[in-house]
Amino acid sequence: MKRRNMIKVIGSVLALSMASTLPALAQSAPDFGLPTLPQERVHRIKMGDIEIIALHDGATRLPLHERYVANAPFDEVKKLASAQGLSSDYVELPFTAYLVVSGSRHILLDTGLGEFGSPKETTGKLLESLRLAGYKPEDIDTILISHFHADHISGLRKSDGTFVYPNAKVWVPRPEYDYWMSDANMQAAPQQRKGAFDIARRVFVGMPESMLNKFEPGIEVAPDIFSKAAYGHTPGHTVYEIRSGSSSFYYIADMINVPAFFATHPEWMVASDIDPDSALKVRQQFLQVVDKTNPLVGGFHFPFPGVGHLKADGAGYKFYPEQ
Repeated sequence: MKRRNMIKVIGSVLALSMASTLPALAQSAPDFGLPTLPQERVHRIKMGDIEIIALHDGATRLPLHERYVANAPFDEVKKLASAQGLSSDYVELPFTAYLVVSGSRHILLDTGLGEFGSPKETTGKLLESLRLAGYKPEDIDTILISHFHADHISGLRKSDGTFVYPNAKVWVPRPEYDYWMSDANMQAAPQQRKGAFDIARRVFVGMPESMLNKFEPGIEVAPDIFSKAAYGHTPGHTVYEIRSGSSSFYYIADMINVPAFFATHPEWMVASDIDPDSALKVRQQFLQVVDKTNPLVGGFHFPFPGVGHLKADGAGYKFYPEQ
């Protein structure tokens, strides 16, 4: 697929985060202007012997559509947005990957949009952020993928097919890989999801077996990094717990979309969840645990740097950024 067409497909797939509607949504949306990017592009957190570095990949604006939250009245969603100081017309969706530095190991958690984001001015910034942090793509030895949505995997390969991180072993959850590589699943998928299959295949078809490692979630994927099944957003969506001494950092990827909506109302379901009931159960169980244990949490769509704590607040939860 040509790069221009792939960017259109990815734009449509990202629109699924806002609504389970036709790809025309992304193309017919009003012009909301460019997102406001943070001045800080790199944020470092020391956790014992491990350093966790939040790397800004950019942001986009997508319409706050009536089906963004699949199970809540649109008036309530817009009212909450206004109460949180957010736009009631669009959702500002940030993208943040994380680098774990442990001794000589450099482990990247997801890879962002790469060359395929839209708008170009405010997306695909991960490599710039990585260099600002003092690292090159060649320094990355391990990449842990949470799931196969475009904004998490597109940065693995350039538009000419070459691999961005030539020295990295790419770990992917086997249930996720099996789902997106299945022709039967692609044929059975609703039309608006078929583009996501194309994206996954652009990235992973032709990837050498020596580079790719398919695993069953629940194992230790690197020293002190543990994979945990969090199925629902996608069939193999996986989160990662990084431990150092008595401290933990959870990279939860898309378990919680924008926290102003989906932490405040954990019972709300984002339209891009493939199995929303399973995603809801996973989210509620996780929030109950972290409210008691108070680990650091990092989300892919949390406001940059995306790292902080989730604590019970009334009937929902609130995200407190790490200072």
